Amino acid sequence: MKTLKCEEVYRSEYRNLIEARARIGEFLEEVYNQKRLHSSLGYCPPAEFERRQPSPVLPLVVAQEVI
Repeated sequence: MKTLKCEEVYRSEYRNLIEARARIGEFLEEVYNQKRLHSSLGYCPPAEFERRQPSPVLPLVVAQEVI
């Protein structure tokens, strides 16, 4: 992901792999999925795009008694 590299990785220094994973995860959740606009999603963030989608209708499953 070019955005991840340019906006987080290249701008940061991490003390170790654990810190890198944690901060990259935070970036993905707080910036990339919540704020950054995505052209493939109609120029809205993924979180907003998912909120706009109708809830899938799940089939009703009724347990059958086995005799």
